Amino acid sequence: MKPTSAAVLRSHSSDYLHAHSSALRDLRRTTLRALGALLIFGAAVLAGGRANAQAPLPSGVAAPVGQAVAIFAGGCFWCVESDFDPVPGVISTTSGYTGGKTANPTYETVSSDTTGHAEAVKIVFDPAKVSYRQLVDRFWHTIDPTTEDRQFCDRGTSYRSAIFAVNTEQLAQAQASKAALDKTKPFKEPVVTQILPASAFYPAEDYHQDYYKKNALRYKFYRTSCGRDARLSSLWGDLAGK
Repeated sequence: MKPTSAAVLRSHSSDYLHAHSSALRDLRRTTLRALGALLIFGAAVLAGGRANAQAPLPSGVAAPVGQAVAIFAGGCFWCVESDFDPVPGVISTTSGYTGGKTANPTYETVSSDTTGHAEAVKIVFDPAKVSYRQLVDRFWHTIDPTTEDRQFCDRGTSYRSAIFAVNTEQLAQAQASKAALDKTKPFKEPVVTQILPASAFYPAEDYHQDYYKKNALRYKFYRTSCGRDARLSSLWGDLAGK
């Protein structure tokens, strides 16, 4: 017996609905997989962004709100303080130790050249009054960038010259400044000053802070006898200390 037209229609409708339902299920699975992958990717991006935003600065490096920090190693930290305190926009300078491998270093251990630290100065400044690049440019003119593990009469790794950048923007600006210096420097020797990411900064002992103010005569005698200003003049000419 031949099937009736109604039976054929029902059979065709059932086949169509079955195929359509299967296609819908496949589409739903594909959509859910894509949505799941998108959610996982979004969560990863968000987590990465939060990690970057919340990545802590090294100990002793953070600046108060609205201010910024620069860290320079230029040999004797008494001299670096005295070179930057008069700069308009500089709020404070702190002598200390950074770039080493041990915690809580002292002047005695750093001076032994066994901790890896350099004498350095943390400069807190107002970026609305003086830029980081301006401070870096001034830094070059207050040091001898041609000597390794030495500044003037002071020798040893603790007296090396270095710029310790507290973020990627500072690192890029310091490197750009050095590149410009390489093209315009008024001396033949290569620039060997290190440019490095900042590490923990440890303030030096109290008697080192503002030493050039508290012991003005001794400081002047030291600076003169060490030949700092004489060497700066021979290197930089009229730019020395500026």
